[in-house]
Amino acid sequence: MGKDLRYNDFAGFMAAHFPFKVQKISVNAGFTCPNRDGSKGSGGCTYCNNQTFNPSYCRTEKSVGEQLEEGKAFFARKYPEMKYLAYFQAYTNTYGELEKLKQMYEEALQVEGVVGLVIGTRPDCMPEELLDYLEELNKKTFLLVEYGIESLDDAVLKRINRGHDFACTEDAVRRTAARGILTGGHIILGLPGETSEALVQQALRLSELPLTTLKLHQLQLIRGTRMAREYELNPSDFHLFSVDEYIDLVIDYVEHLRPDLVLERFVSQSPKELLIAPDWGMKNHEFTARVKKRMEERDTWQGKKYIKKTV
Repeated sequence: MGKDLRYNDFAGFMAAHFPFKVQKISVNAGFTCPNRDGSKGSGGCTYCNNQTFNPSYCRTEKSVGEQLEEGKAFFARKYPEMKYLAYFQAYTNTYGELEKLKQMYEEALQVEGVVGLVIGTRPDCMPEELLDYLEELNKKTFLLVEYGIESLDDAVLKRINRGHDFACTEDAVRRTAARGILTGGHIILGLPGETSEALVQQALRLSELPLTTLKLHQLQLIRGTRMAREYELNPSDFHLFSVDEYIDLVIDYVEHLRPDLVLERFVSQSPKELLIAPDWGMKNHEFTARVKKRMEERDTWQGKKYIKKTV
């Protein structure tokens, strides 16, 4: 990566894998999570309301194939030559019986124009027998497994009711990458109990994992979540970044990341009717443009302050 690019973006990553334009289509396959169904806990993660990332066509009464066809129809109006990745996004998309999982993944791949899968999951929901299957599937199609990491701090993970520790995350990421499967991670910046200084150091530690892609986004308080109630009762426990504060935090974080990590996004945009705060009134692409501009002003780039750990 040259300094002119400032960071490794996801568009470039996709262009290296596909000779055509590719769009993700979200799928809600009706999964739950082990911290929702009682096997590890109840109530789910304190910040989570899955309505924030389910498009209108993602309804569990529709089959995987039906959801993908409706998603294709939505995007094809603008880009008729588009190809697609089926994005199993809502809840934990490896949390089920192996044969049922295979059926859903393969149904998605049978849809015309679908050229691969992105599977979002938790690190405590990746058994070896599923990895065996995914390793073989990876030889036939594009596959990216994306883990919700959220934080590297065990106290924070406990506070947000994740139901696993960071050692579990590290184990799952390493086992997945060792199979030759592209492995992604998702981090929330600004969870209660984490300082900006600690987050910057987190970037160095995260860079030790064999991740290919990384998503960042700001903490958002969403209606109907336990965290929204916690904020109402104890707002001093939270620091909600202004847009300029968050831009500088993102850049500080990116400076400390491994230079070859692919950065898929810096920010998330929840439906206005569900969002309590922070409400920046800014589209994702507008935020990204401001990050790029600020990086140029600071004359900085991804990995500028990265220090590889020596054994």
